[in-house]
Amino acid sequence: MAPCTTPACSRRALLAGGLGALATLGFGGAWAVRRAQRMPAGAPPDDVCIVAPPTPYDSASGLAPTQPRPVPTGARCPVCGMFPARAPEWAAQLIFSDGDAHFFDSPLSLFMYLQDMGRYSPGRDAAQVAALYVTDAGDGTAARWTDARAAFYVHGSDARGPMRAGNLPAFAAREAAQAFAARRGGTVLAFGAMDAALVATLAGPGGHRH
Repeated sequence: MAPCTTPACSRRALLAGGLGALATLGFGGAWAVRRAQRMPAGAPPDDVCIVAPPTPYDSASGLAPTQPRPVPTGARCPVCGMFPARAPEWAAQLIFSDGDAHFFDSPLSLFMYLQDMGRYSPGRDAAQVAALYVTDAGDGTAARWTDARAAFYVHGSDARGPMRAGNLPAFAAREAAQAFAARRGGTVLAFGAMDAALVATLAGPGGHRH
């Protein structure tokens, strides 16, 4: 995985350097030990920003190249670096025409990626996207994929996904989205309503919050 060089990552690296200096002076040592103990084996430290590579197509899977796939345990969201497999009820995925796939922690991350593919995947563009999928929040299961372009999204509800922000729960049927909005608040939007201005508002001034 290549290191991230975006301004946000630079700020995080600077902050990490400052925390390291404090630890050298005797501050925060116990905190650092506790954080290290909570990290899974082989995981990068929290102050490293990861540019996640796509997952190649596995011809032995029995799936067609553009069919939705189970989220690999080790796959990272290319937008925020989280592991989508840890919250499958929110996961989304994008499949390129060459069979490579990216997996996202939420529909919001998918839309952020689509709005700025050059940032998250240099060399890729919209013409290479073969399929988009989101998890149907109205199905009652954690792994029913539905076409993201045909899905309906609830904006402004009290639902909080992996990023604890407006993660846009997705539904295959408009009626299910409307019923959800009636219970939990929000407005039902189609795929085409997810423009750059709306996505930027949902992401916030600093992007996703870890």
